[in-house]
Amino acid sequence: MTVDLNVKLGSLKLKNPVIAASGTFGYGKELKDIIDINQLGGIITKTITLNPRQGNPPPRICETSSGILNAIGLENPGLDYFCDKYLPILTSFKTTRIVSIGGESESDLPVMAKRLSLFKGIDALELNLSCPNLDKCKPIIATSPVLVRTIVGKVRKASRLPLIVKLSPNVTNIVEVAQAAQSGGADIISLINTITGLAVDWSSRKPLLGNITGGLSGPAVKPIALRMVWEVASKVKSPIIGMGGIMQGSDALEFLVAGASAVGVGTANLVYPDACLKIIHQMTQLLEEERIKSVKEIIKTLEAKK
Repeated sequence: MTVDLNVKLGSLKLKNPVIAASGTFGYGKELKDIIDINQLGGIITKTITLNPRQGNPPPRICETSSGILNAIGLENPGLDYFCDKYLPILTSFKTTRIVSIGGESESDLPVMAKRLSLFKGIDALELNLSCPNLDKCKPIIATSPVLVRTIVGKVRKASRLPLIVKLSPNVTNIVEVAQAAQSGGADIISLINTITGLAVDWSSRKPLLGNITGGLSGPAVKPIALRMVWEVASKVKSPIIGMGGIMQGSDALEFLVAGASAVGVGTANLVYPDACLKIIHQMTQLLEEERIKSVKEIIKTLEAKK
């Protein structure tokens, strides 16, 4: 039995629902000699900013129960270097190629989107509005529906590329923010980003991260991520990329049932560089066992009514 893994994500057509999420997969060049990236449903680059960023002071990552805390701080070489050195490699892959962009000011994102729209081989842009590890004096854009709607609207005017808006779980009402993103012009909603947390060394009375707080990811956040995907899927028409603690094929299928049309794999890539390929294989096996011919049959099928 052959399972059809093809899915649609708005105007994007993916060969399977598994996307390498931004942050743990680099820009594609880092793993291209280790795994066949062409087998992935898609790849989202590490977030790029207009100007180079050194990121946060070390230590930047620490293990927690069933997860990790990271405070990288969007370290990246900037847009010019990315376009010159990394983009030619990214566009050579035969999969859906998505560039993640972040801004240190509201004006950065439209500028970056307009410039990236000039290049062939970029299939979509991800707007990272939810990184929790930047300037502590500035609010995270994704915590404000008004800011989300405004900024997404500006980027929408600057680019015709499909826009994926990545949202933060660090809010009271995720549906309200997702609706704001959709009304601003988002084609696809991505959730969730990491959950702000703290780890301490009690004996030294100091935090374990140089940034003090960091973003929690991994299996520990999966129940929260599933709940948010389900809530948003019931209220927003835009398709969803679900992520948060996906380590195996069954995790990915849970997100699809809850309402996602595709999934992002992040922390698992740090454990197994070929995690995405393993998840694709496991999904196929599980669907075959249930005699399901197409993965589209299970999307948004959760039987849960309040």
